[in-house]
Amino acid sequence: MEAELSADRGLFITVEGIEGAGKTTHINFVVNYLRAAGHEVVSTREPGGTAMGEAIRSVVLGDQSVEMSIDSEALLMFAARAQHLEEVIEPALASGAWVVCDRFTEATYAYQGGGRGMPFSRIAVLEEWVQGALRPDLTLLLDVSPEVGLERVGKRGAADRFDGEDAEFFTRVREVYLRRAASAQGAYAVIDAEQNVETVRRAITDILDRAVAEAKGA
Repeated sequence: MEAELSADRGLFITVEGIEGAGKTTHINFVVNYLRAAGHEVVSTREPGGTAMGEAIRSVVLGDQSVEMSIDSEALLMFAARAQHLEEVIEPALASGAWVVCDRFTEATYAYQGGGRGMPFSRIAVLEEWVQGALRPDLTLLLDVSPEVGLERVGKRGAADRFDGEDAEFFTRVREVYLRRAASAQGAYAVIDAEQNVETVRRAITDILDRAVAEAKGA
């Protein structure tokens, strides 16, 4: 864990993965599982989670015909994140609630860094500025190949600006996710999300059981 936690502070769990990884389905499971275990849980998403964040989300993910520079995209992501941290995430953690967030800064490294080609050093500066020492206590990476992800996306209807990217883009995104997971010190759990839903849920349950046990022992 990057940030020092007090005994009554909640845990910050993020869920990552490329398009088509099944985040929505599995986040709902994570939230319900933790609530059943007796935790107060705040479920949120990025970009979004606040009125300002949702407005930024509509800009960043909306009209595919709107051209946006890499810098603008990344800055908008961190503007939404700054508001999200101040308004939702930090107050919830301080109150003892567990926060489950659909994407966080790892997505910026993967999408704007890996996908778009923004230097990681720029993202790191923004990360330090906006977050300080705060990092997720646990990141669940739902891993699928770009081929599987795009096939799933094609079945779900309306696409956003990222859904429209090609397989090469998502290959770069996935590579960054996996590289960062490999270099993380215990804060990352990579789950093969190409398996059936029940198998993925069993893997998630094992990981959450350890997180719950560690929290009780803290």
